[in-house]
Amino acid sequence: MDLCVTIKGVSFLLQTGLGILANALVLLAYVHMALTEAHLQPVDSILSHLALADLLLLLTRGVPQTMTVFGLRNLLDDAGCKVVIYVYRVARALSVCVTCMLSVFQAATVAPGLSGLKLRLPRLVVPSFAALWLINMAVCIAAPFFSVAPRNGTVPPFTLNLGFCHVDFRDHLSYVINGVAVSVRDFAFVGAMLGSSGYILVLLHRHGRAVRGLRRSQGSMETRAAKTVVMLVVLYAVFFGIDNVIWIYMLTVPQVPPVVADMRVFFSSCYASLSPFLIISSNKKVKARMVCSSSSTDPERAEDKPAKNCT
Repeated sequence: MDLCVTIKGVSFLLQTGLGILANALVLLAYVHMALTEAHLQPVDSILSHLALADLLLLLTRGVPQTMTVFGLRNLLDDAGCKVVIYVYRVARALSVCVTCMLSVFQAATVAPGLSGLKLRLPRLVVPSFAALWLINMAVCIAAPFFSVAPRNGTVPPFTLNLGFCHVDFRDHLSYVINGVAVSVRDFAFVGAMLGSSGYILVLLHRHGRAVRGLRRSQGSMETRAAKTVVMLVVLYAVFFGIDNVIWIYMLTVPQVPPVVADMRVFFSSCYASLSPFLIISSNKKVKARMVCSSSSTDPERAEDKPAKNCT
């Protein structure tokens, strides 16, 4: 196997494998919380939904991409491509929407005043999830119509060659309209999340003395949550920027080189792979569930550490 192909395959394998494992652990930790606590906090509900969206994204994009890089062919037929591409598009859209929702929710939580809105926010979480699912499922409904299994021979113009599937837009107009529509949607949500995160940073800066005092006492729960949200938004914005620079280039050429498509897949999946590690490292409740789980599988550690924080 060629060295470049090996490096690319190992990179996709590590990204996908570690990302799926980390998102699954985060999701299981929140499921455990939901079963042992009266109810999840709104931020925890949003973070668990983010982990679910990122898990679906990696399963439908990272796994087939990794298998294709290692030389596996004919993974899916036309029907399989339509299902996988549709689920991937919905999951990708949900990832950016839920991250935006998290940022806006946290900005409203830390904002001074707005007491009436803050009381209503927890009741708006589930309806917001339902609305995001329905909207994105409707917006992404066109994707399956352009998705087909790879055919023998050359790749037609205006086709996104994903390796395991082709997204054939037939003509330049539909190719550009699809790209512009997706970009406009993503830029709108990214703009909203950057604006709300900037507002959070302004509030933290205005209360600099209080924040420094909280740092000496390891910070309040609200401050830690705000910092986690800001870090998630920055992480998303970085990889979103790289992804869209490559995407804009792809819109300018009739036939996309496979290496360019692979680069876009890798960078567009980085947020889904890295965000759960950020959640694990910054969320004490998630970390506590994992510690309790590992302790319960080790009898010696379980005897040394009480399980009072595991419920």
